[in-house]
Amino acid sequence: MIGKLSLKNYNYILFATISAIMFFGVYIINFADSSYTNKQLIGVIAGILIMIIVSFIDYHVICNFHTLLYMFNIVLLIAVLVGGKSVGGAKRWFAVNDSLTIQPSELSKIILIVFMATFLANEMEQERINRPLTVIKFAVYLGIPCALIFLQPDLSTTLSIVFVLVTMLYISGISYKFIITVLLFLVPIASIFLWYVQQPNQKLLYEHQIERIMSFLYPAEYVDEQQSNSVMAIGSGRLHGKEFDKDFKGSTVTEANLVSEQQTDFIFSVIGEELGFRGSVIVIAIILLIVLQCIRVARRARDSLGMLLASGMACLVGYQSFINIGVATAVLPNTGLPLPFISYGLSSLISISLGMGIILNVSKQVKKY
Repeated sequence: MIGKLSLKNYNYILFATISAIMFFGVYIINFADSSYTNKQLIGVIAGILIMIIVSFIDYHVICNFHTLLYMFNIVLLIAVLVGGKSVGGAKRWFAVNDSLTIQPSELSKIILIVFMATFLANEMEQERINRPLTVIKFAVYLGIPCALIFLQPDLSTTLSIVFVLVTMLYISGISYKFIITVLLFLVPIASIFLWYVQQPNQKLLYEHQIERIMSFLYPAEYVDEQQSNSVMAIGSGRLHGKEFDKDFKGSTVTEANLVSEQQTDFIFSVIGEELGFRGSVIVIAIILLIVLQCIRVARRARDSLGMLLASGMACLVGYQSFINIGVATAVLPNTGLPLPFISYGLSSLISISLGMGIILNVSKQVKKY
């Protein structure tokens, strides 16, 4: 159901900030690889239109279909494993044509936030959030799609989804006693996992995933050239960036193509090189503003469902941005996640626009005091 086109309580700040940073992404992608500029511009326009339309659909109506959305998501993830396009040994995309692909795991992030928000809100209303059965259901609902995404293989997206949904579980009011109990199990398991994946005949991770973990744990012995070049690019931008440095002469790291796929996972290296430290800080500040606006929406939401939806989207934008920038600056192991709103990728752009449209609708239905 599409509600009345009322602009009362519409979050203009959030809408304007998202639109501005999406158009900024087109500007940055033009530096990275101008052949992607027009596609990204079309994606931005489509994303903004989708965001506007969804913002006028009552989020309760969307969440009424949470089970169907979840099952649709599972079918998509199975289908891409069976008949998806294989690139570099990974099956993550449906090929529409030679130049257009769809990545179901990006849509999974939004669908799972909607599904888990509905599930947890129902459990909160029934005061069952701390029952063992609730946690078991949560783990099963989370485990099935994450296992399918992991098999693509896509470890980074799997971990991103887990971080977001587990945070939503925490926000829903899970007891600290349960959290401490889980941590007591997870810490030794994580230690055993890190030990095991370093063994020659380990079977859990792919070789490239092991190399990325080892380069993070032992940077002196395992050098990740892509991350090293990314750091060099960011550092070379200095304070003002090469775009505004009138004295700069010569080719940039981007022009020399020293960082592969710079328009996607390493887009922040372009920001650092072209716009410098000041530009990088401004971009981070804008992303932080979006996260804080989502948190504000969560605090003012009229019910638990709206609160969990807004919290989940805040976590998604915040965590994914932190991971992307952390990888580009070599603070975290090399892993492939787009920078929300900025990186090239129509699946990512449309999916995040859907999520933000839902949050804009939540913001229109403020809590009555």
